[in-house]
Amino acid sequence: MTTPLKNTDFNTTHFPTWCPGCGDFGIWTALKNALAALEMKPSNVLIVYGIGCSGNMSSFIKSYGFHGLHGRALPAAIGAKLANKNLKVIVVGGDGDGYGEGGNHFIHALRGNVDITYIVHDNQVYGLTKGQMAPTTELGQPTSSTPEGTVDQALNPVALAIAAGGSFVSQGFAGDVGQLTQLIVDAVKHPGFSHVNVLQPCVTFNHHNTFSWFFKRVYKVESVQHDFSNKYEAFARALEWGDKIPTGLLYREIRPTWVDRVHELDGEPLATRRIDTIDISKTLQSFT
Repeated sequence: MTTPLKNTDFNTTHFPTWCPGCGDFGIWTALKNALAALEMKPSNVLIVYGIGCSGNMSSFIKSYGFHGLHGRALPAAIGAKLANKNLKVIVVGGDGDGYGEGGNHFIHALRGNVDITYIVHDNQVYGLTKGQMAPTTELGQPTSSTPEGTVDQALNPVALAIAAGGSFVSQGFAGDVGQLTQLIVDAVKHPGFSHVNVLQPCVTFNHHNTFSWFFKRVYKVESVQHDFSNKYEAFARALEWGDKIPTGLLYREIRPTWVDRVHELDGEPLATRRIDTIDISKTLQSFT
């Protein structure tokens, strides 16, 4: 009889160096909880990290890991998944890393629907580099790079994910580890690209979107009988921000993954072949 995995099985000898009270601690805990609940041994999972405070988690979780270039975590993760379809691949990044430098990769990963999970620490600033304006910084908020307030409209990552064709779009809150743990479990189980945007207060540089600010506004979509299969309803929820902010599973659909589509073009069922054995010339013929 095997011993069930525990949260602590994913600890390393290094303790996080994040600022005391940082929302990253909640995400770190939820991810370890989820890996243990999924019975994913450290040797059976690859976590690809972006650059930033979130990327420092590469030293704090025991698993195979890859610390990518700024904004380039998704291409590395997709490459790993296509090389070994049996490998569980998770990506951990930040809002600046993933929605700024990596915004283009994010959009096309949603379209492609490769079977990986993307967890984004969304703290509305560039936390590691002293609090500059990020893609999700609210309009008018002062930052170290915009002391008189931002003039750009904030990016809405979950609305973008739904509009770009995401098959699993969710939003968690670092202050609710229980809900976030379940979201990550469900995201990893989803057959396709799964997106988990996590509202993660930066206690050092973002004094507007604080834990108390979020606690007054977040609500769980399951409490209002949300239909996550209805794209129109999901998009309307995703646009909510200000007085109320939704958390939970916003949208989900089951559709063929990128590998499924390639095998369809190649004329053979997915179960019979690995992606790296495909005769790519047959696939290329479909475009000529």
